[in-house]
Amino acid sequence: MLELKNVSYVAQTENGDKEIIKDVSFTINEKFTCLTGPNGGGKSTLAKIIMGIITPTSGKIYFDGQDITNLSITERAKIGISFAFQQPVRFKGITVSDLINYAGGRKLKVSEICEYLSEVGLCAREYVNREVNASLSGGELKRIEIATTMARGAKLSVFDEPEAGIDLWSFTSLIKVFEKLRDKMGGSLLIISHQERILNIADRIIVVSNGQITGDGKPSEVMNSLFLQRNCKVLDEGVNG
Repeated sequence: MLELKNVSYVAQTENGDKEIIKDVSFTINEKFTCLTGPNGGGKSTLAKIIMGIITPTSGKIYFDGQDITNLSITERAKIGISFAFQQPVRFKGITVSDLINYAGGRKLKVSEICEYLSEVGLCAREYVNREVNASLSGGELKRIEIATTMARGAKLSVFDEPEAGIDLWSFTSLIKVFEKLRDKMGGSLLIISHQERILNIADRIIVVSNGQITGDGKPSEVMNSLFLQRNCKVLDEGVNG
């Protein structure tokens, strides 16, 4: 479905050019893939490259066999790629039902909207007519964003650190929602995260460190290596701190 071939990205900084992504290649066909790795390793940059927010300096990106390297965000959305930011956008004056209708591309029945909200653990009667504004918590916004993703029916849904900015209770509920999505959603999920509970329910984990792929496999194959790397980093910081 999604293929990156020899993708690199060089950012221009005050101190000169800095290579953020270094000749990365991988193909994603799985139902649920997690992209993980240390902070600053290039995960979010790769997500933005996939969505078209950032254009790679070199390399190619293919989706269902089509070269999408130079397509805009809007063009990628039209062919079936959706992107969820770390901090969902708030829309003053737009209700939850409006947002889900926009995502679905048509006027949905109230019963359909309620079903999407129920799938993400929200009481439809309480949320269907609420504005998507500052009155909603981070956890509520994340669930509503996932409901819009479900209504849209994208072939590939990319979530950039969905656990960011939400409390423990909301995070636990979020895990259950992603488990439902994995089992029921027609498309594929690509989640950028370093949370172990999200990684454990993935079909595949791709590890990105220093702009390169340093691990790739099933959770059972990758998690032990990640655990050892984190422990070694903590020990090293303790010795040199």
